[in-house]
Amino acid sequence: AGVAVPLTGDAGVWARGVALGRRMLWLSRRDGERPRLPGGRRPYVRAPLPSRPVTVDYDRDGETLLLDEGRISPVPPGAWDFEAGGVRVLERWFAARTEPAEPGTLAAIGPAGWPQAWTSELLELITVLALLAELRPEQGELTDAALPDPVTPAELRAAGVLPVPPSARRPASVLDAHEEGPEGQLALL
Repeated sequence: AGVAVPLTGDAGVWARGVALGRRMLWLSRRDGERPRLPGGRRPYVRAPLPSRPVTVDYDRDGETLLLDEGRISPVPPGAWDFEAGGVRVLERWFAARTEPAEPGTLAAIGPAGWPQAWTSELLELITVLALLAELRPEQGELTDAALPDPVTPAELRAAGVLPVPPSARRPASVLDAHEEGPEGQLALL
C-alpha cells in the first residue's frame, strides 16, 4: 500500500522502460567507463580549487560551479538541480566532504586539504547527474498514470502472480538450491 509500480501490457512501452532502466543502472555503476555529456562536452576545472573550499554555489548563466574562487564548467543546470530524496545532490556531496566533523570521532580523521581524487569524483558526478537529469522526462512518461494498457492487480491475481508467496519473500540462499555437483556437493555457479 502506498507504493505503486506501473506495469503495462504494451510491449513497446515495456521495452522503452527496460532500456531506460538499463541506461540509469549503467550511469549509476559505470563499470570503470567514464560517461560524456552530449556533444562531447566535459566539465573541467577552469580556475584552481582552493585547498579547503568553504562554499559552493552555481552560476546558471555561465553553467559554472563555484567552490570559493575555484571554478568548474560546464555544469549543466540539470546537474546542479538534480535532487534525490528532496536534497540537491551536488550540495550534499560537497557538504559531506567539507563540514567539520565532531572532534574525537572517526569522521574527524580526514584529509587536511582538498585531495585531487575529490576533484575527479566531482567532475564525474557532475556528468552522471547531468545525464540522469536528461532521462527524467522519459522516466516521468513511463511512471505516469496514463500508461497504455495498464496491468491491474486483479489481472495479476488472475494470473497467479499475486499474492506473492511467502517463499518468494525470503532472502535467496544457496541452501535452497537443488543443483548438485560431483559426489553430491552443491555446485556454486
